[in-house]
Amino acid sequence: MKNYKYIVVLIVAALLFVPKAQAQNEQPYLCELGLQGGCGYYVGDAAPHIFMNVREAYGIHFRYKFTKRWALQVKASGQRITGNNFTMDGQCLDTKWVNQMVNVDIMAEFNFFRFGSANKYDKHIRPYTPYIFLGIGAGIYGNDANNRPTFGSVAPYIPLGIGFKWKFYDCVGLNIAWQHNIYMADNLEGRPELDNKYQMNGWNWMNCDLTGMLTVGIVFEFARAPKPCRICNW
Repeated sequence: MKNYKYIVVLIVAALLFVPKAQAQNEQPYLCELGLQGGCGYYVGDAAPHIFMNVREAYGIHFRYKFTKRWALQVKASGQRITGNNFTMDGQCLDTKWVNQMVNVDIMAEFNFFRFGSANKYDKHIRPYTPYIFLGIGAGIYGNDANNRPTFGSVAPYIPLGIGFKWKFYDCVGLNIAWQHNIYMADNLEGRPELDNKYQMNGWNWMNCDLTGMLTVGIVFEFARAPKPCRICNW
């Protein structure tokens, strides 16, 4: 039994060190796929502050890396938003509404550090970095009086936020992101007494609804960049 324990320890050690050793002499990966999960919230007429009525959020993304600093991310995500019901004269009720949302966005990313696997030819590359992102997106949402999703509404939004990347294997990493989606709409609630309550939708972007997500994700890289020349080993 002790011999098996030693073998397991050796295998784990090999998995930890082999990918890093290979990264010294191979080109960086250009593409990445990832999965995220975490919590989401909504800010609007029924919830004036962030992290109120927190619900689950999840997503999948594809990332293309132009340089060590710049990347483009395409992401599809889903979340449920909720808040208290109100009467037409503004009185808060004990019951809640729930709305399912599906978002698709395209975002440009900027890494604060030169990000990637260890490279003996570039000592400034780091396996971790904070980053910021900004882009455009579209959300599909809508529910009925029984809180069943209908997805009858579509609205554009501006996604932006901050995050942190950590590359702990040659082709596997961890991402943490806090994303805000500023919608060009004031009807995410799906309730007449809350949708466009002050009749300012369409010209006053400060009155638009907002959703947010705080997620942790695992990422897998693929598609290495071509070598600069045939005889190069890096």
